Amino acid sequence: MADTPAKALPRPPGPPAEDVGEPVARARDDVGYAVAPRTEQAYGTYWAAFQTWCEGHAVPALPSLPTIVAAYLAERSVSLGRSGLRLILAAIAHHHRRAGYPWSSRDPVIASALRGIPRQRPVRPAAALTPTEIGKLLDTCGGDPAGYRDRALLLLGFAGALRRAELVAIDREHLRFTGEGLVLAVPPSGRGQAGRQAALGIPRGPDPPTCPVRAVEEWLRRAGIAYGAVFRRLGPCGLPEGRLTANGVWKILRRRAAIAGLTVDAGERLGPHGLRAGRITVALRDGMSAAAVRRLARQSSRATTQHYRLRDREQDNGPAPARPAR
Repeated sequence: MADTPAKALPRPPGPPAEDVGEPVARARDDVGYAVAPRTEQAYGTYWAAFQTWCEGHAVPALPSLPTIVAAYLAERSVSLGRSGLRLILAAIAHHHRRAGYPWSSRDPVIASALRGIPRQRPVRPAAALTPTEIGKLLDTCGGDPAGYRDRALLLLGFAGALRRAELVAIDREHLRFTGEGLVLAVPPSGRGQAGRQAALGIPRGPDPPTCPVRAVEEWLRRAGIAYGAVFRRLGPCGLPEGRLTANGVWKILRRRAAIAGLTVDAGERLGPHGLRAGRITVALRDGMSAAAVRRLARQSSRATTQHYRLRDREQDNGPAPARPAR
């Protein structure tokens, strides 16, 4: 049977009644559909990409059919995992509900698409983030508490080639500041490091906006953190609360990447490990010996270091990775 052309797909119900009135429209924004400004910005990025895709397939974005949304998720699954797809779905749901259209993310068609896509997709390595890409992420960090925290997290994670489990385990007591930089007693991450702490020296950078030491100092000062967890969740008023989780680091990176419009090659995935992989790759390209890289990254296996070297060579010999605007 021939495929049904996109323009022949059944159209969704018509728009909501126009006599709702401005007071009700305002209430809709104030109650249940309002989100934080940065979340709104991230949703806007995902929504704009969905609108562009719908225009190219001659189908409406608002309101949209579950079959259309499922098709879009299937296409985006080439470069995104389940969590990334759920962010897209949240953006689509947000715009539908705000416009007054009924929406259920539990629709059987959409739920089936989300269940099936991860099983079809092979595991992709984390993209090694370059200094230029780190700079784009830093450009999204403003002068609010989240901006100071995220700047410190990104720069320290990159400079120290830290695992996200190590990042969230850092306490103020693990940091010792000096005139030359800071010494970090890296907390054990649980990967064969039980009971061991590696001392990692991080020098001050010549450029203040990208200096990891200055970023950490500024975050600690503004957040008033004198002891305990360095990286913490933020409450509604921007006040530090409990320790940030490893999943929280992932959400921060994905949110910053969405705002910056940063994407990676379709054969790779965007994740916190990209900070560590990026630092190791830069060290290898700068001529650092394999032994020195293992000390920097706290790697016990030579094979692991060699894996990064081989991946870097493959990327140099292969075609330039595509980074389309989304």
